[in-house]
Amino acid sequence: MYRIPRYKIMLVRDGSQPSEVKAINNPADAFSLLSSYLEGADRENFVVLMVDTKMKIIGINTVSVGALSSTIVHPREIFKPAILSNASSIILAHNHPSGDPTPSREDLEVTKRLVEAGKILGIAVLDHIIIGVDYYSSFKEQGLL
Repeated sequence: MYRIPRYKIMLVRDGSQPSEVKAINNPADAFSLLSSYLEGADRENFVVLMVDTKMKIIGINTVSVGALSSTIVHPREIFKPAILSNASSIILAHNHPSGDPTPSREDLEVTKRLVEAGKILGIAVLDHIIIGVDYYSSFKEQGLL
């Protein structure tokens, strides 16, 4: 007789980070939270910020830590924490260790792919924020989203 494994799916809280930001009302709010979260990162980190229907922050998850100038991002890994936390939407973010938050061609391509995946899943991608030194680039503000 074959035994089928049973699994329990759960989201585990991995500590918390103090923050003044409780809700995201604009890209500057997201930058405020994300810049402190990514402070000191010497490699590119791709994170997803999960929010509820009232734009309150549910949580943040580091999806990928890459090299100095790139990281691998797959829709499956981006949306897993959003699904498990029952997020209605997400904000994508990553840092550029060089300090220049100008989006690369790869940044544009991966964002387009993730927006399409979000449409299929019913989880809106609200923005993609690239964190530089003391300033940021928002796809939403630049009309790229």
